Amino acid sequence: MVYPLRSLRMYAGIALLVTATVSLAQPVTLPDSAFSPKTILLANGNLIDVETGQIREGTSLLIENGVIRKIGKKLPVPQGATVIDAQGKWLMPGLIDSHIHLFQSGSIYTRPDGVNLTKYRPYETERAWLRDNMGDLLRRYLACGITSVIDVGGPMYQYPYRDRYNRQANSPYIMLTGPLISTYQPKAFAIDDSPILKANTPDEAREMVRRQLPAKPDLIKIWFIIRGVGAGEQVQDVVRAAIDESHKNGLKVAIHTQELLAAKLGVKYGADYLVHGPEDGLIDDELITLMKQRQVSYCPTLVVFDGSPRFYADKRKPTFYELTTANPFVTGTLFDMKHLPEPELKKRYAEGFVSAAYLNRKAHADSIRIANLSLVWKAGINVVTGTDAGNPGTFHGTSFVDELHKMQLAGLSNAGLLKASTINGARVLGKEKQIGSLAEGKWANVLVLPRNPLADIDALTQIETVINRGFVAAPAQLIPDSPEILVQKQLNAYNALDVEAFLEPYADDVELYDLPEKLIGKGKEHMRKQYGEMFSKAPLLHCELVNRMVMGNTVIDHERITFREGRPPVDAAAIYKIENGKIKKVYFTR
Repeated sequence: MVYPLRSLRMYAGIALLVTATVSLAQPVTLPDSAFSPKTILLANGNLIDVETGQIREGTSLLIENGVIRKIGKKLPVPQGATVIDAQGKWLMPGLIDSHIHLFQSGSIYTRPDGVNLTKYRPYETERAWLRDNMGDLLRRYLACGITSVIDVGGPMYQYPYRDRYNRQANSPYIMLTGPLISTYQPKAFAIDDSPILKANTPDEAREMVRRQLPAKPDLIKIWFIIRGVGAGEQVQDVVRAAIDESHKNGLKVAIHTQELLAAKLGVKYGADYLVHGPEDGLIDDELITLMKQRQVSYCPTLVVFDGSPRFYADKRKPTFYELTTANPFVTGTLFDMKHLPEPELKKRYAEGFVSAAYLNRKAHADSIRIANLSLVWKAGINVVTGTDAGNPGTFHGTSFVDELHKMQLAGLSNAGLLKASTINGARVLGKEKQIGSLAEGKWANVLVLPRNPLADIDALTQIETVINRGFVAAPAQLIPDSPEILVQKQLNAYNALDVEAFLEPYADDVELYDLPEKLIGKGKEHMRKQYGEMFSKAPLLHCELVNRMVMGNTVIDHERITFREGRPPVDAAAIYKIENGKIKKVYFTR
């Protein structure tokens, strides 16, 4: 962040040698010992029955050993129990994101098969960051009220991570498969432990299924790509063999079906779960009838199609919710295209994704996806909520609410959205006896909300308490802000020109100085006026993080600021002092 009303130059006494912006710094970790299992009585809340959309007022839940033992009115308080007063609050089951990818971060560097930026951030560096920060991403799911996730494809290395985090209370319950068994192999993923493996023959497809069995997959995923590959007999035989081998081993099969033909063939050959909605044609009565007969689940994944194109074309502004809740080092990459030396790439995206031809094609595909969702929902198909999070611009955790807003376009009520986001998601893999609704004997995955999500679905962005398998936490406990995270958050908001998100990491009585000790501003109101004016007058404002040094509660940034087109960028330095979890003082160079 640079102070708006000063001419800045580098301060010679500061060594700025450590981390460039594309390194995606590692956030703070939260030990599992921060939680302690207890007997809990949630007293006198408004319980939402997600099966019916009805509210049971004045209802209490008794939780013991991570399980809901009793539901009723005026339950007695067991000796030693922790009582949480839920009067005037809404109680609902934890959400389920039924389509994510933990091998992808959501950054612009995470899909080299789409946009290859590996000369700035090697793909192995991206993979290492994901392994190191998987716990952080999972806690962000919990902070967003998502207590279960289905990861529909990634490298084999994810299996031991699943097993580790499923033993921890500060992680959602993870169900996942390994590498996608594919009809197509992207060159960028022709690597060791690839997330995508092409099966050339039915025997290869069967072997790919069998290879995952020792790791105990929760399901198998097929990447059924027709465009550019075709759907000849050999391709169909591969798909049929993968499904058959999976079913022989008691595993359900998810199948990638952006094309109507892929959906029809997949269901015909026995797929249990369609993880995208077709975008090239309307689902007909024959397919709907077959889906109902075979109890096929359907995940439309609508929001992901807004991610990459707008991300790379610099047409997507993160929301306040994303700026304050998503992983800030991932969110920060949203702005990197402004300073990466990729003029041809930027030109191609900037022109290609704002052209009338592209916008018309996308609008047409979007309308088909929405229409297909409406068709299957009205037909009684098991529709679930899934974001495809991890793809560029579709952030882990926070994208869930954006998906719900997209699903509303198909006519789903808020009650329908909650059903798709809870009990329907549990039914995908037969987990409805454990999760998905608030019932005696089920896992104690409970959200406490100060507002009614049946009246306003955005109430899901204001969760007061998350209970995950009987362990209690507030969202802020799950994703604590380190000094570096606070500074990164305000940098992201600065680049997004979002003054409220920009001010959020600062103390109310923040002090701004010119080095060494000249006070030039004090308090959030002063900053709101100064920065708000600058943000409104400089729409091309951009701050590139050149280097960063973190020393305890002090963060020193070397910044390069572009104010407007045609004006050379300005190098500057800012020293941030953090006290009591907020930025208390900032020193600028002159």
